[in-house]
Amino acid sequence: MAMQPKPIPIQDTDSSPFWKGCRQGVLRIQLCEGCGRHVFYPRSVCPHCMSESLVWINAKGVGTVYTYTVVHRGFGPFQDEVPFTMALVDLDEGVRMMTRIVDAGDGIHIGDRVEVVFCERDDGVVLPYFRPVLIEANGR
Repeated sequence: MAMQPKPIPIQDTDSSPFWKGCRQGVLRIQLCEGCGRHVFYPRSVCPHCMSESLVWINAKGVGTVYTYTVVHRGFGPFQDEVPFTMALVDLDEGVRMMTRIVDAGDGIHIGDRVEVVFCERDDGVVLPYFRPVLIEANGR
């Protein structure tokens, strides 16, 4: 049976700066000029104050694992990649992202510090994954 192609992320007006940043190796999120809060996933209206004044900023690209799961039964185009780890990561800027964890060796744990790493798929799509941070500059 032929392998199904992986889904290609939709790049629309709201999300294209995010995907362009990924291709450049930069994790970009939005900042609301109305209330000063960070926003992710990309959108045209702030979910906190309903302002349409959202600007793009470069995130630090580090955060903390909020929760995770190890996928052991893949489906469709992902069936040959199991096991892999999916996680919710709280970025230092205060937004939460769903992502894949890579290079975790013996595993990942809730509360672990992680940093972004950009992975290019065979079809050219660049995705932000996260890997454990060994030692941060502040010694954590």
